[in-house]
Amino acid sequence: MPDNQELIEQYIDVHKNVWPEIIEGQKAVGIIQMQIFGLGRSFFMICDTIDSFDWERDMMRLAEMPRQAEWEAYVSQFQGCDSNMLSKEKWQLMDMIFDSNQ
Repeated sequence: MPDNQELIEQYIDVHKNVWPEIIEGQKAVGIIQMQIFGLGRSFFMICDTIDSFDWERDMMRLAEMPRQAEWEAYVSQFQGCDSNMLSKEKWQLMDMIFDSNQ
């Protein structure tokens, strides 16, 4: 995310009214719930998914859903990335380093 407070605020505002087709597409590929947290210019996404969800496969399926490419191009202006990047390219998997329940 660019270090630009106006773009950050616009990105946050855009997510207050996510297009219904985007949410429908997420659910269709097995994303039960998605949450995005932000602090300054850093953003962290948590996806609760069905057990059989596969990041590579299902994010490619998501990219083919109605309006998904349009959404990705739209939000790229706030993210500071190429408008042709897919969601799976913008958001990367992380390794868990701590879980208090384990």
